[in-house]
Amino acid sequence: MADQINNNIKRKSTVDLTIRILLVDDNDNNLLSMEVALEREGYVFFRATSGREALRILLKEEDFSLILLDVKMPTMDGYETAELIYQRDKLKHIPIIFITAHDYEEAAMFKGYKAGAVDFIRKPFNPEILRSKVAVFAELHKKNRLLRKQEEKLQIINKDLMELNRDLEERVLERTLALQSLNSELKALNLSKDKFLSVVSHDLRNPLTALLASSGKLNEDPEKLSPNQIKQLSHIIHRTSNKLLDQLNEIIDWAKKQSQKASFNPEKVHLIDGVEESLELLKVNAIQKEIKLQNKIQKNIYVNVDSLMLRSIIQNLVTNAIKYTPQGGEVIIDAGFDEHMATIFVKDSGIGMSNEIRETLFKQVNNNSVFGTNNEPGSGLGLLLVNDFVVQHGGKVDVESNVGLGTTFRFTIPVIHGA
Repeated sequence: MADQINNNIKRKSTVDLTIRILLVDDNDNNLLSMEVALEREGYVFFRATSGREALRILLKEEDFSLILLDVKMPTMDGYETAELIYQRDKLKHIPIIFITAHDYEEAAMFKGYKAGAVDFIRKPFNPEILRSKVAVFAELHKKNRLLRKQEEKLQIINKDLMELNRDLEERVLERTLALQSLNSELKALNLSKDKFLSVVSHDLRNPLTALLASSGKLNEDPEKLSPNQIKQLSHIIHRTSNKLLDQLNEIIDWAKKQSQKASFNPEKVHLIDGVEESLELLKVNAIQKEIKLQNKIQKNIYVNVDSLMLRSIIQNLVTNAIKYTPQGGEVIIDAGFDEHMATIFVKDSGIGMSNEIRETLFKQVNNNSVFGTNNEPGSGLGLLLVNDFVVQHGGKVDVESNVGLGTTFRFTIPVIHGA
């Protein structure tokens, strides 16, 4: 762009400083005298022997530096000629010096200045005075030409700079939009990663804790356990291990679908069975805290959901309910429905939460999340995942909670009638 600006300036940088003078006098000898007096200065002369001839020349050639105009001429004198010349806007910039044989009477000079004259020279003229006065206007003409050319250059530079600025603004805008798009993609990838980690955390970590607890009891002192206790513990370990393997395979499949942009696969699900399957791996956690876990959902409710997402929603909400419910409490899962949506409730008798915490639950990862009643840690990421999955089903999540009185989460998903 800078090269373009320089080229534009060079292309228009030539300044014509030729001094063109129009000599107007009805006497050829006077015209010749003026030319002789001025010829060594290198001026270019045009001759006119009358006011009318001067006007004809000015119709064709407007770029004069100066007009030397005789006052006393037949038919049209110098004053009339000057007035007609200055009627044209394109000729108003040409200075006129009147040549007069009369004395410099105030009335005559006033008439001349009123007609547009810039100076007077008396006949017979002194060549030195003529050259001096003409030189002043010649130099003034050159300066004006240079100033106009400089203005043109500045206009070119300003125009090119404005174009350059527009180009830069467009490039900055394009780069900004590209960066915003990239940033959105990175956020989406990061959120997808967080979702996957949350699924792994809530769907696998808690059952693994129960598995470790059962295997730990069996490993501590097996000789003190009765055959029936060993059988129960081994059954829990075996059942939980198989469930974990199935769940791990489902999570891997879900992650693959996430990367293929095909992770949402709703199907007909018997709600009570879907919830019961989701609770299967959490029952051991509830038993360890002596929490009564109840599935009170009616048997006649069918929903149109992604089964993996439903399981993740239920496990996230129930895991949190168990986490924030003291030993000996209860967690109840229930549901109702209307014409379009089923509403699932996860209600606990836990410690509840303040309004400040409740208002931020589905907005951001909570790095200052409250520890559970047994000091279980949390990040709040699971609730973001719950909200995302519910919204994908066209539903919504809300929560009611009072400190010390427990919490109820509600979410809606599409219901299927006449199943």
